[in-house]
Parts: sequence; structure tokens; C-alpha cells
Amino acid sequence: MASNELSPKETMIKKEVARLNKIFKELDKNRKTSVDGLIQEAAFMRATLHDLKQDINENGVLDNMQQGEYSILRESPALKSYNSTIQRYTTVMKELFAMLPKEVIKKEDDGFENFVQNK
Repeated sequence: MASNELSPKETMIKKEVARLNKIFKELDKNRKTSVDGLIQEAAFMRATLHDLKQDINENGVLDNMQQGEYSILRESPALKSYNSTIQRYTTVMKELFAMLPKEVIKKEDDGFENFVQNK
């Protein structure tokens, strides 16, 4: 790989950063500065989750660990990492989406309140 080419993981991170930046483009400058770091971390975690998921799909959820003359089955290290990373990713995403402005739902006027007030 040439020095200026991105690895598949770096490409995935870059695409995720662009996707999240598009979602958060409407934030005011101060809030946008605050979320930039979280966006970077969320993008990295999503790419890492993808890699871990591939490993789990290829190697399974159990790992055969040698212990001297015998071996034991244990939870796959990839599964353990996936489980802790998905929890942190969810937390970061909740924090990010909490920074979005709350949408004010404008109630459509059906004329009922005006009718009641005029009676």
C-alpha cells in the first residue's frame, strides 16, 4: 500500500465521519466544535466494530485456549471486545444525538380551538 493510500479501515472511518458531519451540519459553531471529537471517536468505534464482527463471524464466539496439557473453551477475545465497544459506541451516539436541536412539532390547526372559542 502506497503511503498516500488509505487502509480499508481508514476509508470506513472517513466515510463515517462524513456521514455524521452531514447529520450535525446544522449545529451552531460552538456545539459543532464540541461534537467533532465525539464524531471522530464514534467513526473509529464503528469501523472497529465492523472488524470485530468479521472476526467473530469467521472464528466464532468461542475460543479454544491451551492450558498446559488440556484446553478450555472461553469467550472469544473478539466477542469480549465487541461487547464492550458496542456499549461505548451506543453511549457516544446517545451523547451526540442529545446535542441535536430538539425539533418543535408544529401542531396543524384543524380549526377546532377557534370553533370552541367563538361559541
